Amino acid sequence: MNNSSFFTADRNTHLKIVVVSLLASILVIVIGIAARPVANDTVATVYKPPKAVIATTGEAKSVR
Repeated sequence: MNNSSFFTADRNTHLKIVVVSLLASILVIVIGIAARPVANDTVATVYKPPKAVIATTGEAKSVR
């Protein structure tokens, strides 16, 4: 059997590829769920940015 190419692989090789990709995707999902931060029941910290600053130059712009 010629299993060196995806197009010439037999049915068992395709099944192995599907199973391995399914297991890998489940592993990524489990790691992603486990890595999220734990929610605390305390009051959330709210970030308020400072007032906006407008930067201008003293020169008047001329339209040409």
